[in-house]
Amino acid sequence: MNHSYRWVIVAAGALMTCVALGAMFSLAIFLEPMSLDTNWSRTGISSAMTLNFLVMGLGGFAWGAVYDRVGARPVVLAGAVLLGLSLVVASRATSLLVFQLSYGVIVGLAASAFFAPMIALTTAWFDTNRSLAVSLVSAGMGVAPMTISPFARWLITAYDWRTAMFDIGVMAWVLLLPAVFLVRQPPAAAVVAAADGTPAPVADDPGMSVGQALRSPQFIVLGLTFFACCAAHSGPIFHMVSYAMSCGVAPMAAVSIYSVEGLAGLGGRVLYGVLGDRLGVKPVLVTGLAIQGLVIAAYLAVGNLEQFYLLAIIFGATYGGVMPLYAVLAREYFGLRIIGTILGAATMLSSLGMSLGPLAGGLIYDAYTSYHWMFIGSALIGLGAAGIAIAFPPQPSRQKLQVA
Repeated sequence: MNHSYRWVIVAAGALMTCVALGAMFSLAIFLEPMSLDTNWSRTGISSAMTLNFLVMGLGGFAWGAVYDRVGARPVVLAGAVLLGLSLVVASRATSLLVFQLSYGVIVGLAASAFFAPMIALTTAWFDTNRSLAVSLVSAGMGVAPMTISPFARWLITAYDWRTAMFDIGVMAWVLLLPAVFLVRQPPAAAVVAAADGTPAPVADDPGMSVGQALRSPQFIVLGLTFFACCAAHSGPIFHMVSYAMSCGVAPMAAVSIYSVEGLAGLGGRVLYGVLGDRLGVKPVLVTGLAIQGLVIAAYLAVGNLEQFYLLAIIFGATYGGVMPLYAVLAREYFGLRIIGTILGAATMLSSLGMSLGPLAGGLIYDAYTSYHWMFIGSALIGLGAAGIAIAFPPQPSRQKLQVA
């Protein structure tokens, strides 16, 4: 394996995050047709997404620990098998409980097998351009709304929601299983030796145990910021299609708003990744979080499709751009030895934040037949995330890690 193989890792990771997260987030496209066909409440269906994020959080922590022991390939192989299986089973569910368990639990467990391990693997392959590389892997999440979501909408229109979900499950197997065999750990020399051939772990590894790292000021601020950031944008992301339709936007046009967010998120990941490498991760993250909070509030004033598109560009670029930066901070604070476990723990907190939005939005809509209070609450939480991020301790290049 030569040095250029690291870009194959980036491509495989981007594909995996696209398919896995795209399949999971496509529940937003299924929400209305499922509710009409089954008479299940939006709150009940949305709670499957809440379960997704809860299980994804716990699974991310567990998969991250497994990654630190056995590497990425066994983890993503298990995720690929489970993802297709869960979607096929969910497509045949005849009760809300069966759907919530199959889609909410198994899809969440499967999706968690891709994000943290592939991001951790990417940080191990890259010493330079790390922010950009991590951003490109997570860009798969941005591509998903432009690919998986319209595909799901087309299948639902052409057939029905059950056929659509079944087909997406089979597609997940077809795309992910071959990609698993592209996943490789970096050459040992890239991890254990510095440029002059001397051992490098001392400079890269702060020598902390997992328990010490999880109690450190660096992780506490990282985890709280990640949690609040995701709690802020999860509701608007998940309910955006339904919100646009409630504002008079046609169904396919409403889905296109979701796709515009994804396209903007793709560009935002590249932009924020480059800025993070050049300007430093913390100032770029704080700025992005502040913009995110403000643009969520601006959705209260939209009135037509063009305004939705404009806000979707800004919103997608900011929430998409800031997400990979947490992994870069984790890598710089804690090194490679325990990065899978640490990133899994951070992802667990972010997933808890993500779990709040879909359920809260469903409860608010069912209670008020309006999403306005959801956007108000999300905006306030988003601005709070920016405030927490200001408290990030200095990075290791400027100050040794503090151990609680």
